[in-house]
Amino acid sequence: MDSIRELEEGSRFAPDFEKRGGLLPCVVQEVQGGEVLMLAYVNRAAVELSISSGYASFYSTSRKALWTKGESSGNRLEIKNILVDCDQDALLYQVELEGAGACHTLNEADMPRHSCFYRELDPTAAEPKLRHGNP
Repeated sequence: MDSIRELEEGSRFAPDFEKRGGLLPCVVQEVQGGEVLMLAYVNRAAVELSISSGYASFYSTSRKALWTKGESSGNRLEIKNILVDCDQDALLYQVELEGAGACHTLNEADMPRHSCFYRELDPTAAEPKLRHGNP
């Protein structure tokens, strides 16, 4: 990029993959209702695949591999919008969930949880403690 102003105000999509060693954080938000479903990481290949396929792909930091959400579970994330933050080092995928849930963990009914953010910090506990919020 030629300037900070062009980076922050321009129309050129130029994600800064080099800033964090090739990976960018990617927040995944349900387009209808705005609920945050998950946080994942993307590399250049994941973003390119997401754009070309229309479905959310990510880079697994544990498996060190590209993956598309829903390949095995059927719980796919259809991309409706991709937003980039001001300095182009984080992305937001606004998606429509196709399937039972976005999380790989299961609730009490043995179904995928809708969101990976299903626990919350209990502010009344003497020691930091998590409690289940949404299923």
